[in-house]
Amino acid sequence: MDESNEIILQKSKRLTSVVWNYFERVRKADVCYAVCIQCNKKLSGSSNSGTTHLRNHLMRCLKRTNHDMSQLLTPKRRKKENPVTVATIGFDESQQTKDGYIRPKFDQEQRRGEELALSRGSGGVGGGGRFSQERSLVDLARMIILHGYPLSMVDHVGFKVFARNLQPLFEPVGSSTIEETCMEIYVREKQRVQHALSNLYGKINLSVEMWSSRDNANYVCLASHYIDEEWRLQRNVLNFITLDPSHTEDMLSEVIIRCLMEWSLESKLFAVTFDSFSVNDEIVLRVKDHMAQSSQVLINGQLFELRSAAHLLNAIVQDCLEAMRDVIHKIRGSVRYVKSSQSTQARFSEIAQLAGINSEKVLVLDSLTTWNSTYEMLETVLEYKGAFCHLRDHDQAFDSALTDEEWEWTGSVTGYLKLVFEITADFSGNKCPIANVYFAEMCDIHIQLIEWCKNQDSFLSSLAAKMKAKFDEYWNKCSLVLAIAAILDPRFKMKLVEYYYSKIYGSTALDRIKEVSNGVKELLDAYSICSAIGDDSSFSGGSGLGRSGMDSRDRLKGFDKFLHETSQNQNTTSDLDKYLSEPIFPRSGEFNILNYWKVHTPRYPVLSMMARDILGTPMSILGADSAFDSGRPVVDDSKSSLNPDIRQALFCAHDWLSAEAEEVTPLSRQYAQAL
Repeated sequence: MDESNEIILQKSKRLTSVVWNYFERVRKADVCYAVCIQCNKKLSGSSNSGTTHLRNHLMRCLKRTNHDMSQLLTPKRRKKENPVTVATIGFDESQQTKDGYIRPKFDQEQRRGEELALSRGSGGVGGGGRFSQERSLVDLARMIILHGYPLSMVDHVGFKVFARNLQPLFEPVGSSTIEETCMEIYVREKQRVQHALSNLYGKINLSVEMWSSRDNANYVCLASHYIDEEWRLQRNVLNFITLDPSHTEDMLSEVIIRCLMEWSLESKLFAVTFDSFSVNDEIVLRVKDHMAQSSQVLINGQLFELRSAAHLLNAIVQDCLEAMRDVIHKIRGSVRYVKSSQSTQARFSEIAQLAGINSEKVLVLDSLTTWNSTYEMLETVLEYKGAFCHLRDHDQAFDSALTDEEWEWTGSVTGYLKLVFEITADFSGNKCPIANVYFAEMCDIHIQLIEWCKNQDSFLSSLAAKMKAKFDEYWNKCSLVLAIAAILDPRFKMKLVEYYYSKIYGSTALDRIKEVSNGVKELLDAYSICSAIGDDSSFSGGSGLGRSGMDSRDRLKGFDKFLHETSQNQNTTSDLDKYLSEPIFPRSGEFNILNYWKVHTPRYPVLSMMARDILGTPMSILGADSAFDSGRPVVDDSKSSLNPDIRQALFCAHDWLSAEAEEVTPLSRQYAQAL
């Protein structure tokens, strides 16, 4: 800058904006400039230009990268600080590791200069503007856990450059250090989850889901499901266990029992939901026997063993796709032929127009890993059936044509898949579907399977029979809890059960409805006894009412039960009868069943206890992002190669931190005081 032609102007009283604390106003000839005291850049300093452009420059000025931006809001003038420069990185070949990796070498003189600048109070992230290595390390570990980044990212040169330029005081750490920090976070978060479960009023449900990896390793994911004191549906992953290669299915009971003991849930468990239909009955029996040692299994265990609805629907779909394997192979060939060249596509479009087909859908091949893409491919192909039949009759090069019978099969099977697709989409569209929403959907599946089995085509009827056999196995285990959950919905009560059972069972419907009614009363009776004698420990592990105020050797507990049983007509059914006798809620508008029971708990104290546990039962355990997957969930390669303990820590902590991230509370708030 030519100082001989520039005059530094004295700031007048009009220059009241705080930005002028960071600019010198100079005049050259008849033009006023504002010169940044950080980088010497000249901007317009005319009174007509305002100060917005000056403030914007300050906020993005590279020389102020590590300055506290809140200083722009205070009038205090700071002296010009030492400039912050971008990190200079070299590579020291003497530091080459066994795998050929050359570690980066930072300019130490540059580092000392930047530390001096930052030590003057212009770039900390901890309390009081001071940088904290420990706090930053925890934040980094939580980021890796929350977003599923590989632990090795801290060894990447690109990450080190980024961290160095963002905060020169941050000491680079290796993957072993970040692994230790992740384990510390896991331990602290586990204690928090344990505290929440131990203080829970109601019961807890357990889900068991098998996972795999590309190297054929097997894992089991165990998660708790419950409704908390605020009547919010909660889910927490408890364990992610790596199964030994010699693992046999009967060992699954040992895994479940160890989980219950580790989390002290033996006396709290209400039901277990499995993802597989091939679970051995001996597995469930062993878990029941272990449960019987510490708590009561309700109504002879009729509600204890459940199956995931989403996994049932996937199993039915796989039966369809397997039966149609050869036909689907020909359909894929037909799509490939049409899309093989632009000329073929153009000719196919002309044929479709001549055939009066006005579909806007585009022929696309399906993905072998997601069955919904196969359904969409079949649905689109059916719309172009006339065009494909024309190709079959007039194009000798087209060798993937379907016969008339195969077209009939395709139409029927696509109709099957359409119903399953729509129900699965409804389930997956709700992040946490509550148990009351499943009864009607599964009844619709049941009714359609009965109709499909009546098909005159032997191929289609045999396929429907195979699908119904799977469904019947599911229905025998889950129909009672599905029906009770529907009854606890004030928009339906017993009426929905009566409506669907008349369609499903015909002449025997009244007997089936009576079984459901008796089951509800028997279950409520168990809760009523618990409430009457003040011994809630058999239901909720000592929380809530608890047995703390009673002598464990009380010889009159039998009398309390006798007194309750002899007064059943006056007390036991009053809660249920009062609920069922009141008008049904209209189905119009939005309805939150958990809010309903939260509000009506004082009116139905015993029934609400039962509703809390029934509605918290996981009727489906397949995540929304994998609802249409054809196989088991798969652990990614970066996690499958880890030590089993750190893999479990990362998997569980990811679930816990993800739930926390959805709340308003910042992720690292609870660690601020600890560090």
